[in-house]
Amino acid sequence: MAKLAQTAGLTEIQQEILSTVRTFVDKEIIPHATALEHADEYPQDIVDGMKEMGLFGLTIPEEYGGLGESLLTYALVVEQIARGWMSVSGVINTHFIVAYMLMQHGTDEQKRKYLPGMAEGNVRGSFSMSEPDLGSDVAAIKTKAVQDGDEFVIDGAKMWLTNGGTSTLTAVLVKTDEGQPKPYQNLTTFLVEKPVGYGEVVPGVIIPGKIDKMGYKGVDTTEMVFKGHRIAADQILGGKRGGGFAQMMDGVEVGRVNVAARACGISIRAFELAVEYAQQRSTFGKPIAEHQAIAFKLAEMATKVEAAHLMMVNAARLKDRGERNDVEAGMAKLIASEYCAEVTQEAFRIHGGYGYSKEYEIERLMREAPFLLIGEGTSEIQKTIISRGLLREYKAR
Repeated sequence: MAKLAQTAGLTEIQQEILSTVRTFVDKEIIPHATALEHADEYPQDIVDGMKEMGLFGLTIPEEYGGLGESLLTYALVVEQIARGWMSVSGVINTHFIVAYMLMQHGTDEQKRKYLPGMAEGNVRGSFSMSEPDLGSDVAAIKTKAVQDGDEFVIDGAKMWLTNGGTSTLTAVLVKTDEGQPKPYQNLTTFLVEKPVGYGEVVPGVIIPGKIDKMGYKGVDTTEMVFKGHRIAADQILGGKRGGGFAQMMDGVEVGRVNVAARACGISIRAFELAVEYAQQRSTFGKPIAEHQAIAFKLAEMATKVEAAHLMMVNAARLKDRGERNDVEAGMAKLIASEYCAEVTQEAFRIHGGYGYSKEYEIERLMREAPFLLIGEGTSEIQKTIISRGLLREYKAR
């Protein structure tokens, strides 16, 4: 059989891109990931390498300087990068979501203004929906934008911005007074420009500093505080007030495919580490891989890796065909993240006491895998989305 997580039906260009990325991961990410992660150091050299490869413009149309590739190509690239170090995939994830939202919902002027720089990796995107006092209840957003002539004044606090300090363009979901009966109809997405850095980066926009996390280190996660920030009306995504909720949900949908891909990447790496260690470590006169207890673990881990990969690929292909994929993306994210936690823990068990040592890579994966259970919506939120979709499709007559 072929190795795990192979994808049928790829074009020669897709295969070439993945081969290049896989080589980059093996040579430039895996050898340095553990040291960078333990130091919580931003992987600047790796990011520069991704810029040179054109990965920041992977899905941006060629007319704007990108490669014009599909969501599937992007997801498979993310899978490989996360296999090396999940934090690196986080560097491009929010960038990709903002680029996607611009491509789908931006005005022609906004596309011309931002997409060429994003394709080069010089304009870097981040994505802000959550707030300190709300989790999955997006409609309860409190950060507010009030119109004042040709400008809006934004006040409030946003939370959990990946790349909050290193990005230069943030898509921010805020509350506006549209007079609509349903809360989510009164939300608008603004494109906030800012420089790299921390503190008051532009008047009325404060990035307090990096949030210290259990895992997912290296990449910066921050708050974003607005205190009377003035922004032009033409910075509303798509030029239309009140459409922010739908725009953000469209972005989150592709983000869920991305998180599923990241979970697949970590699972693949955890399996690789486990199957290698199990053949090197011997007990009772033979490699532990030959003991049935360990052999069965490897079999179950491999099956979960393969199942998650296939569901992720299916969700990406549906989106690429322009079909609704909220249920499939939710299923892929749910199963991939849950299996990732399980596969990583089994790899940790196979390593025995050595798995608890920071010298071994599996220790890092054990701290990274839990993040995927909550990123882009918890497993419980995915189940809500899935069940609603199923009841819609199987409605009793």
